[in-house]
Amino acid sequence: MTRRTAYDIAYSPCPNDTFVFDAWAHGRVPGAPPIEVTFADIDITNGMAERGEGDILKVSYAVLPWVLDEYALLPCGGALGRGCGPLVLSREEGIDLAGRTVAVPGERSTAYLLFRLWAADRVPGGVGEVVVMPFHEIMPAVRDGKVDAGLVIHEARFTYQDYGLHCLADMGEHWESTTGLPIPLGAIIAKRSLGEETLGLLAESIRVSVRMAWDDPEASRPYVREHAQEMDPAVADRHIGLYVNEFTADLGADGYAAVRGLLTRAAAEGLVPPLGRDALAFLSRG
Repeated sequence: MTRRTAYDIAYSPCPNDTFVFDAWAHGRVPGAPPIEVTFADIDITNGMAERGEGDILKVSYAVLPWVLDEYALLPCGGALGRGCGPLVLSREEGIDLAGRTVAVPGERSTAYLLFRLWAADRVPGGVGEVVVMPFHEIMPAVRDGKVDAGLVIHEARFTYQDYGLHCLADMGEHWESTTGLPIPLGAIIAKRSLGEETLGLLAESIRVSVRMAWDDPEASRPYVREHAQEMDPAVADRHIGLYVNEFTADLGADGYAAVRGLLTRAAAEGLVPPLGRDALAFLSRG
C-alpha cells in the first residue's frame, strides 16, 4: 500500500463529529494517516459525494443510493441511535399537515426520507409544498409564520421550546415503533479507489478515535467548543450523548439492518433508486 501524505475529510462542525474525530484530526491516533479537515454542513457534503469530491465524507444515509458505486460505506463513525430522530415542529399544537407548507433541510437528507415515510402513514391527504432551507433557518421560519411546519435535526431537539414551538411528531419514534430498528442518520463514506487496505486503515482510525474520545472526554472539549459556535456547552454535551453511541464504533447487524431498511422502504416509495444486493458491503463487494 502506498500511503498518501494526507487524506481529505469533510464533516460538520457539530459536536458529535468534532468529538468523534478530535483524536484523529490532532494526530493522537497511533498509526493513523494524517487528514486534512474541511468543515461543511451535511447538505454540502452530500453534494460533494455526488460530485466525487473528497476522500472521506460524512453524509446523509439518504444520499447513499447515488454514490455507492464510487464510495464505500465505512462501518463506523456515523450517527445512528434511538430516541434521536428528526422532529416536525409547528406554532400550533396538533395541526393537520394535509396541504400545509413544510420546511425541510434538503431532499437528499435522511430526515426528509423519514419524514416522507411518516407522512405516507400519517398524513392521508399528503402534505402541501415542501420548501428546502438550511436547517438553522427552519425554526425561525416556523416561528415567524413563513411556513406551517418545519422538519428539524441536531440540537433543535433541545432548543425548539425557546422558539415557542410545539413538537407535532417525532420521526424517529415513528421509525422505531414500526421497525424496531435504530434510526439511521449520518454515514461515513470513503473512496473505493483508495483500495481495501487503506479503507480498512481508515475505518480502524475512526474506531480508535471514537474510543479515545470516550476514554478521555475532556481532551476533545476545546475542539468541540471551537466549532460549536454559539451552542451552550450543556446542549453540546447532550448532543454528543445522543448521537455518539455503540453504533458510532461499529454499525453491527442492527445498524446495517436499519440502513438497508430505510433505503429499501424509501425505494419502494420512489424516493431513492433501489440498492444493489451488495451495495452496503464494506471492502469487497463480491
